[in-house]
Amino acid sequence: MISSKAFVNITFFQPQSFLMTGIPGLEFAHGWISIPFSSMYTVALTGNCLILLAVRRTHSLHQPMYYFLSMLALSDVGLSFSTLPSTLAVLWFDYRFIDFNACLIQMFFLHFFSVVESSVLLAMSFDRFVAISNPLRYASVLTNNVIIRIGVAITTRATLSLLPLPFLLKRLNYCPGKILLSHSFCFHADVMKLACADITVNILYGLYVVLSTVGIDSLLIVMSYSLILHTVMGLASPRERVRTLNTCVSHILAVLVFYIPVIGVSMIHRFGKHLPHIVHALVAYVYLVVPPVLNPIIYSVKSKPIRGAMFRVLSRKG
Repeated sequence: MISSKAFVNITFFQPQSFLMTGIPGLEFAHGWISIPFSSMYTVALTGNCLILLAVRRTHSLHQPMYYFLSMLALSDVGLSFSTLPSTLAVLWFDYRFIDFNACLIQMFFLHFFSVVESSVLLAMSFDRFVAISNPLRYASVLTNNVIIRIGVAITTRATLSLLPLPFLLKRLNYCPGKILLSHSFCFHADVMKLACADITVNILYGLYVVLSTVGIDSLLIVMSYSLILHTVMGLASPRERVRTLNTCVSHILAVLVFYIPVIGVSMIHRFGKHLPHIVHALVAYVYLVVPPVLNPIIYSVKSKPIRGAMFRVLSRKG
């Protein structure tokens, strides 16, 4: 028999594990739901790995635009692997427990690859701006050394921005018995709500990270396209305008595919608390699963060089 004094001495508690949630209200259909999820993960990983192989093996694709596309594909692979093990564990085997430290590691990489993807989309908008506004200096501005520095800067920025998050969560005191997550993976906003402590610092730092990464990136992308549009409108020939803008279509679609779900997740977390849990879950899955699936499809359909290189990679394997 544990005495009441033993409970009084407990001043700090961290759960050994959290309990993940699949699709709320549809637990009975998780087996069927796992089929489209497995298919989407397969398409995402296959498509993005094909892009990486295509760019690596095709000398004509060793250009800044395709190097940035490789970075985007790499971030999509990382984002898919961040959520794949826990999501399929819940849907396939109904295994819902995730270790506390494993949850923090997953959370870090999930947000890390999201910030990296946002930064890469910004770098790609800069690539389009230089290519359209100053095509004669394109090769001299975006040299291999510059691209490497941009890649290092993107990785460093994401790491420094997100490294404090696991430690800010680890310092919190949690409620015994309050271990239910809203998703089949660990979001920072989801985990911090399980704490029985003041989470003001977590809220403010989380807001700072969003504004200083995705917020600034989206603003700079809009500015880049404003300058691109100004340059295009200065072209004399309407046909030339259309041809020039057509080089941006793939990137614009990739930006929309990424940022629309990001805005949706942010709005629902802040203003949609009254909405059913299934809405929160579906929007989060769209945010994390759909961009890695659609990006390879967008670039393979819209970019003839990428499409041809991907087919050559497949034919070699065949």
